[in-house]
Amino acid sequence: MPDWDALRSHVLARFAARQGFALATLNLDHLVKLRTDDGFRAAYQAQDLIVADGNPIVWMSRLAGQPLQLLPGSDMILPLCYLAAQADVPVALVGTTQPSLERAAATLTNQVPGLRVTECIAPPFGFDPQGEEADAILTRLQTAGIGLCFIALGAPKQELFAAHGRTVAPSVGFASIGAGLDFLSGQQKRAPRWVRAIQMEWLWRMLENPGRLFMRYMRCFRILPGHLFQSLSMRGRN
Repeated sequence: MPDWDALRSHVLARFAARQGFALATLNLDHLVKLRTDDGFRAAYQAQDLIVADGNPIVWMSRLAGQPLQLLPGSDMILPLCYLAAQADVPVALVGTTQPSLERAAATLTNQVPGLRVTECIAPPFGFDPQGEEADAILTRLQTAGIGLCFIALGAPKQELFAAHGRTVAPSVGFASIGAGLDFLSGQQKRAPRWVRAIQMEWLWRMLENPGRLFMRYMRCFRILPGHLFQSLSMRGRN
């Protein structure tokens, strides 16, 4: 999806038709995983909608002559909730912890008039996003008539769960949003707006959790020059 207007129109059309979808938010970490993980590549191929979640993806799109709007998963939660309320479809939250989900649900319903968050499900530790427990959760969402499900399991689990859901729960729209629900609930602290404005949210997150994120970002930086060159080559071909 090139921008929010296109995504909005597509999501509203799916809601109106009671058709599901899977929305992925592409970033450099995903590009790293896509190089080596066959299962992750298959899950991405099953996504109906993909947006740019990260400034490097936006830079590459501009170099390729096909510019995209930056649409971070965390920033899309509220706008998507407004669309769900407008279409009167119930919403589910899946992932993270039960207290975080309940606080996030309270925040969302307080901010979005008419929003119905009817399911909050925190899968157990070691959850298999394509196993029997996933089947049970997906069947529950389908039976409950959920129109929009936010998945906060992190990559690759959330994309695998969404891809599996397109088969098991075909009327549910899945949006993979990473830490977005934890930001809403206050379980994790997001970078201040001024940090995001200067495109340094990645550095803020790494300094907050260096043990988990330092090597991840190093792997991302390692592949960035090659992808920038490929994008520039695409511009020449286009």
